[in-house]
Amino acid sequence: MSEPITRIQPLVDHLAQGCKPREHWRIGTEHEKFGFTMADLRPLPYEGEHGIGALLAGIGDRYGWAPIIEADNIIGLKRSGCSITLEPGGQLELSGDLLDNLHETCNEVNSHLAEVRSIAEPMGLGFLGLGFHPSARRDEIPWMPKQRYRIMRALMPKVGSLGLDMMTRTCTVQVNLDFSSESDMVDKFRASLALQPIATALFANSPFLEGKPSGFLSYRSHIWTDTDRYRTGQLPFVFEDGFGFERYVEWMLDVPMYFVMREGRMIDASGQSFRDFLAGKLPALPGEYPTMADWEDHLTTAFPEVRLKRFLEMRGADGGPWKRLCALPALWVGALYDSDSLQGCLDLCRDWNAEDLARLREDVSRKGLQAVIGGREVREIARDLLGLARRGLSRRARLGAAGDDETGFLQPLQRIVETGRTPAEELLDRFHGEWQESVLPLFQEQAYY
Repeated sequence: MSEPITRIQPLVDHLAQGCKPREHWRIGTEHEKFGFTMADLRPLPYEGEHGIGALLAGIGDRYGWAPIIEADNIIGLKRSGCSITLEPGGQLELSGDLLDNLHETCNEVNSHLAEVRSIAEPMGLGFLGLGFHPSARRDEIPWMPKQRYRIMRALMPKVGSLGLDMMTRTCTVQVNLDFSSESDMVDKFRASLALQPIATALFANSPFLEGKPSGFLSYRSHIWTDTDRYRTGQLPFVFEDGFGFERYVEWMLDVPMYFVMREGRMIDASGQSFRDFLAGKLPALPGEYPTMADWEDHLTTAFPEVRLKRFLEMRGADGGPWKRLCALPALWVGALYDSDSLQGCLDLCRDWNAEDLARLREDVSRKGLQAVIGGREVREIARDLLGLARRGLSRRARLGAAGDDETGFLQPLQRIVETGRTPAEELLDRFHGEWQESVLPLFQEQAYY
């Protein structure tokens, strides 16, 4: 077993070890998607010859992925620096490799979707890009056989009213980015956390709840406002003087635990304190001290809009069609990986306070680009943010095979800003028009075919 930890400093040092020189900065993307049976558009079970377990086995066998096994169940796949995993309701997630540029990122996404489709279609299965399941009730979503999810499922109703919906009926796309120093991390954390609602508006793509309009443009974003009051939200302390790795560690020590892994077995530690663990007083393992692996596990159990590990995760966007899977990393790489653009982002949100941000986070889920902060519409701010991202990508000058730079990946977002209409509003127009008050056409329009 690894060296036991009894002090806070090694936990701080662990985060600080993420600092990298600019030339080693990489892009890591993740996206989730809903599986469904083509015959009746129902969510996929885990079991059976047409279940998601069989799908994973098929992908692994054909394309050289190594299976991830838990309790004799295949729950994921690994290959090189990538993994394919299952979210609680069977959402299929790709966690991509660490790549140099957005051309590589988009190729990775396209290759993954092609592999999944080649196995899924003969099985009669499809996959849907949306932020919230448009038709299924919570009780219609099968649960995946992962130990972690059993613990979370029992805990969620005690800490919020919508946590089970978050687990089973939401999908997101996110990007993971590097930092060079503690001060660079702080600048990127502050800029991305303040501007995360702008991304939520641009990517709003979940207006339906159980077959009807929900009153929200991003119902997925709304779900997060009442999932778990201890581990979600905007983190006002990020904007306070003195914020850095240690302050984030102090917050994480007060985030209640979920579990501890020992010899492949997940021990329920839900609601217990990592501070007590450091003192050898964890009720689930009395007399034992945590290892760095325990700390790494614990870091994954917090769900703020931006999450710090040894990199920063941008978590504010709804899932969507493949072009927007590439647009999300383009937005944040352009905005944060160029020093002038990063400063521009900090200037954009310099006068916003915690109350403004909390209100904006609520408002964008309903109003999208029409929400207002600091006397400005989100649409105006989004236009400025896209300009900063475009200039940042242009200065990066990472060229693809055709000699084009990375700015083209922003085009889907540029159209949204120009029209002033979020993807969700486009879907609602079609729902009330050509779809004749039905969400069923979504399974064609938003599917990865």
